[in-house]
Amino acid sequence: MSGLRHSPLDAEHRALGAKMVDFGGWEMPLAYSAGTIAEHMACRTDAVAFDVSHLGTVRVAGDDAHGRLQSTLTNDLGKIAVGRAQYTHLLDDDGSVLDDIIVWWVSDGSFDVMPNASNTARVRNAIGGDDVTETRAIIAVQGPHARERLATVSADAAAVARFGVAHVAWRGVEMTVAGTGYTGEDGVECAVPVEAAPDLWRALLAAGVVPAGLGARDTLRLEAALPLHGHELGPGITPLQAGLGWVVAWGKPTFRGRHALAAEKERGVSRRLRGMRVEGRRPPRAEQAILVGGQVAGVVTSGNFSPVLQCGIALGFVPPTVEIGDTVEIDVRGEQVPAEVVKTPFVSK
Repeated sequence: MSGLRHSPLDAEHRALGAKMVDFGGWEMPLAYSAGTIAEHMACRTDAVAFDVSHLGTVRVAGDDAHGRLQSTLTNDLGKIAVGRAQYTHLLDDDGSVLDDIIVWWVSDGSFDVMPNASNTARVRNAIGGDDVTETRAIIAVQGPHARERLATVSADAAAVARFGVAHVAWRGVEMTVAGTGYTGEDGVECAVPVEAAPDLWRALLAAGVVPAGLGARDTLRLEAALPLHGHELGPGITPLQAGLGWVVAWGKPTFRGRHALAAEKERGVSRRLRGMRVEGRRPPRAEQAILVGGQVAGVVTSGNFSPVLQCGIALGFVPPTVEIGDTVEIDVRGEQVPAEVVKTPFVSK
């Protein structure tokens, strides 16, 4: 896999026998020896550590930083303040989602904007700033006992509140820690300088935190019904279609894509993201057709086996007339399998 980028923790993953895969141009761990299901359940019951260094970090600073982000991204920074994080979207001119982003408001006039792996350049083109991805690793510590175990490594990091952001000193370096994640569980994400990342990773594992790969991160986010760019979000998909209208601050005078999105809001969406549950162990998969009344009416965007529910679950776009409690069918390899439209998240704390 020549030409791929590598995490500062690459050697740690290989020493643990991780299966490495291409993810957004980075060679990252899919799973370790215990396997994806064991790692998934460790996150639901205890604590795991994910290397998410493939996420971008664009640092936007200066007197105009707040104004640039406020006039470009959909959410309203006026709802938060220094020391807080916010989920938001960068839209294209047609109202579709170029990327979904977490903004860390680190200090006065300084923001760390966290794009998805393959979208860092396009986000930077839209908001300016400096790409500082290569200067840090990001370790996500997630699970119901994440803070408890993390506290034995860094009490200050463990104390960062949900959607809080703080600078934390650890063994002579400064980390930026945010109370964010992508699993549906409590936890934090630690942006640690490259030179200290292996030591932090080893300290977490020594504290009983289980290493987990991107395979488990995907099944966890699906159980939590969190969108994945390129599946539930992307070209032709708007926040309104994805059920994420709460990310759009209509009270702001401007943000990129506002005109097109306002037009869709006025006329109503033509499709809506829904969650579906399928009995049995054969899961739906992305791009499989969804049938309503025997006719193809939608498509699965993400599907997998739920380790917690012990059945297949899926997200997909269907007509807006399809309601929770309805039964649709999913074309699973030529077989039309009944699926119940259910409330999401599929699994909640």
